Amino acid sequence: MRPANSYTLYWMGVTFLLFPILILLGIYMRTVQAGGLAGTVTWFYPMMTLHGVGMVGVWYVAAMACAADILGRYTEPSPAVRGLALGGTLVGVLLLLACVFLGKFAGGWYFLYPLPFKGEWPAWSAVAFLLSLTVLGATWLVWTLDLLRAIAKKYTLTQALGWHYLAGRDEPAIPPSIMIITVSLIAGVAALAAGVIVLVLFYQELFTGAASDALMVKNLTFFFGHTLVNLAMYLGVAAAYEVLPQYAGRPWKANKIVAISWNTVLLIVLFAYFHHLYMDFVQPGTLQYIGQIASYASAIPAAVVTIFGALLLVYRARMRWNLASLLFFLGLIGWAVGGMGAVIDSTISANVRLHNTLWVPAHFHTYMLAGLVFLVFAYFYHCSQEAAAEPERAGRQKLVSVLMVAGAYGFFLMFYLSGAYSVPRRFATYPAELAHGGAFSAIAAVFATVFLVGFLLYLAETGSRWYKAMQTAS
Repeated sequence: MRPANSYTLYWMGVTFLLFPILILLGIYMRTVQAGGLAGTVTWFYPMMTLHGVGMVGVWYVAAMACAADILGRYTEPSPAVRGLALGGTLVGVLLLLACVFLGKFAGGWYFLYPLPFKGEWPAWSAVAFLLSLTVLGATWLVWTLDLLRAIAKKYTLTQALGWHYLAGRDEPAIPPSIMIITVSLIAGVAALAAGVIVLVLFYQELFTGAASDALMVKNLTFFFGHTLVNLAMYLGVAAAYEVLPQYAGRPWKANKIVAISWNTVLLIVLFAYFHHLYMDFVQPGTLQYIGQIASYASAIPAAVVTIFGALLLVYRARMRWNLASLLFFLGLIGWAVGGMGAVIDSTISANVRLHNTLWVPAHFHTYMLAGLVFLVFAYFYHCSQEAAAEPERAGRQKLVSVLMVAGAYGFFLMFYLSGAYSVPRRFATYPAELAHGGAFSAIAAVFATVFLVGFLLYLAETGSRWYKAMQTAS
């Protein structure tokens, strides 16, 4: 038995509480799009805002919690900052809930300028939304900097990034998870700094009336949002590098190829966001081509190297398959599938047709739900089981995996088919010409419910271990 860190367990509790609520909001939206719950349609866009911001935020901090727990095995992150991260996140969530449920704020998770100032919601709700993002962003930036400080206290920058592997040296041996987390946190500082600039520009207009350049703010917003979502995924992948070898009985060591791939990611991930701005024709054309090239290139170093590395790790290994190892493997598959959907969408000739369709939520739901969520759930179960050491029930764990995979991929398929049949995104209801969009939505709501049932079984399987781990937490 290995006692679990109490802060990690707190983050598990927050995730277990918020995630099913956000799933229900997703089921609600698909039900409204299917023509049901007509009397509540005015809540569609506020719920879309809460669902989007909530899901991105919950899974970012959940991935950060995994990274902080991994770093705690090698370095010494500050307990005070860990407490600040938890408290600041809860304050930010409360402000978000207030602006949505009391003020009906409906600017979307992307809150594109100047939309927060132009809606029918009261002005205070827009301010509360901006304050929520301010608290969350400042808290996460401090947390990120502290984790980098902890890494720097033990490793030099060149060691943490694995540059000595590039020079042909194998010492000191650096866990690949440390390398991936370092890359992600450095890029995370840049993303969060961009978010701070966006908020400053919003506050400047709020207090002085001075308007900002809309295209500049949009670039900063997507640099912030797209980068942060990708980094959350990478932190989940770092957990797979750290833990999956324990189930395979083989090491997953850092080497020159791993170092090259993840250092390349540090450069590429900062430019891939341009593919969100293809429809902004005033954007310099060179940047659009950079966006397509970077989007293609980002799939090679991280995904290809990691996927093949995982396959080689598992191939002919005496795998101990349980809920953790299954979800780690399934999470890497989900990352690959969602990444392929993203690569298709980032192709300019395809994006012209897919950009404003449900293909877009199709790909990011895939790599978030079947990728990051599965990886984090794998790590959460692993930590809880390590601390609790309860007997494992293989039948129930396979059922959990089957229900979540079937529910998730059935749900995604409806998004992909909707995108292929030109069903637009962000529509609360569909006109007669898009009646097929309503049919896809109804089927998606059923599959989302199947996933929810699988999650509740996961919660029953992990919750008892989590509770026992809380009793012995360090």
